[in-house]
Amino acid sequence: MIALVSIVIFFLSLIGMAVILLRKVPDLCMLPERELNFCGSLKDEIKSGIKRIPIIKNFSYELYLQKVLSKFRILSLKTESKTGSWLERLRQKNCKKNETRNDDYWDALKKAKDGK
Repeated sequence: MIALVSIVIFFLSLIGMAVILLRKVPDLCMLPERELNFCGSLKDEIKSGIKRIPIIKNFSYELYLQKVLSKFRILSLKTESKTGSWLERLRQKNCKKNETRNDDYWDALKKAKDGK
């Protein structure tokens, strides 16, 4: 039942849109034709407006790219250094655990030998 109602509403909506379109077609045909170059002219106006700003007149994309890449390089070096220090700390902790295990092993063997 719900499907039937939704299908009826769908087709009535399509018929309504067709009626509106058919009523507006003569008005649309009477409009004068013109070139639709809105995006191109707007783009040119924005470029010329930006070039008039004094700070941007001397802007160098290559210098900006160089600064961004150097900052990225510094960030990557800092993270590499930090992960290296974490890795070194983990290795030292692991080494200490292994030393205590070995000491306990040899102490247990000595006690076992003396206890017999």
